[in-house]
Amino acid sequence: MYDSEFKDITAKELNQFVKSHNEKEYLLVDVRQPDEYSEGHIPGAKFIPLNELVSDLSGLPANRDLIFYCHSGGRSLAAASIFFEEGITEKTIYNLEGGILAWEGKTLKGFPKIQVFDKTKAPVELLLTAMDLEKGAWRFYTYILDNISVDPIIPTLEQLSKAEIAHAKTVYGFWKKAASAPIAFDQLYESLGGEILEGGESLVEVLGYLENIEENRCLRILELALHIEYAAFDLYKTMAEQEKDQTVRDSFLSIAQAEKSHMRMLIRALDQCA
Repeated sequence: MYDSEFKDITAKELNQFVKSHNEKEYLLVDVRQPDEYSEGHIPGAKFIPLNELVSDLSGLPANRDLIFYCHSGGRSLAAASIFFEEGITEKTIYNLEGGILAWEGKTLKGFPKIQVFDKTKAPVELLLTAMDLEKGAWRFYTYILDNISVDPIIPTLEQLSKAEIAHAKTVYGFWKKAASAPIAFDQLYESLGGEILEGGESLVEVLGYLENIEENRCLRILELALHIEYAAFDLYKTMAEQEKDQTVRDSFLSIAQAEKSHMRMLIRALDQCA
């Protein structure tokens, strides 16, 4: 993340933060669904479901630090990034890493970490990373559509699946101009692994997690999808900041905004998981 962006905060750091700050200085916001909140929440948290929260961004104070949390971090990551982008507050925005599970000293077994890309790479390499990320997201969505029963969110996943290919083709247009020996899109796209995990792990790790979800499968899928879409959003913002050509820069920013719209689409689908 950029130094000027919202900040991740660990459960241990949040515990110290709460002890060292007056409650009037910050607001802890629970962005989960009503049934999740009723089962238990962090004391003092204001409950606003994510879909409701992003539909009216003026509902939170601009003069207090905002700390978002959810089940395991995906939804609060989306909330923090959207609020930061909209410039709602001049105070600090935080995302609780690991969500309420981390606060309770638990972890979500098997939950994969989404790829952390190297922002120091040359532009042509970042373009390849972007296309690989788009293919990884496409593989993620199509696998769910083909193998997992999630009827309420099928239209959303189908729309996102098509959008990933469209984005890959857009990025390819820039890569083709930058590459020394470009090949056809279909050939290049076929060669990409579509790995969306860090550390060289395979997509199988993600799919294995999906297959073994024991409860709230719909919510867990959307939460993981929000991680993936945020990774793409962050990557395109990085590429735009590094690009000197204003036309190309504007194109990357446009794609970044489209990724943010994907996050909003996933957020709207949360209510379908009830």
